[in-house]
Amino acid sequence: MKSAELNELLATLEARFEQNMSRHRKVKWAAVEARLERSPAALKAVRAMEDTGGEPDVIGDDTSGQVTFCDCAAESPAGRRSLCYDGKALKERKENKPKGSAMELAAKIGVELLTEQEYRELQQLGDFDMKTSSWILTPADVRSLGGALFCDRRYGTVFVYHNGAQSYYAGRGFRGRVRV
Repeated sequence: MKSAELNELLATLEARFEQNMSRHRKVKWAAVEARLERSPAALKAVRAMEDTGGEPDVIGDDTSGQVTFCDCAAESPAGRRSLCYDGKALKERKENKPKGSAMELAAKIGVELLTEQEYRELQQLGDFDMKTSSWILTPADVRSLGGALFCDRRYGTVFVYHNGAQSYYAGRGFRGRVRV
């Protein structure tokens, strides 16, 4: 990433960080910036999150000192919608194939899909997916039967649903996270 692009990205992330302190009360921006600058892979992933409409922000830190960036856009990131769940589902779909899969795109940009627990924790920080939905990491036993899970927030409640992994909708994408 060129120096000007890096500075622009860091300025965007810092502004979002400062505007949403309730997501990361104990974290200081200087520590986040230093971690990002030492991790080209994480920086590349956060850039991809930003470029696809995820509005990544720090949602906390853990006991190891790592911070987690997560997609905090109000709705599922626009640049990551209309995807089936994974490569197997994409391959099995015979007609009207989507442009790709959530799992493959997540791997390509260097993020992980949220688990159900992580999705619920994110919802404690704000109201997300009020009009859209997001694929979540699906347990192997559900996936082995052809299904996949997704979540949204309606009526003040987080709902978890199932669908065939090969399905895709214009309003369903995925939220990712990356630890730095």
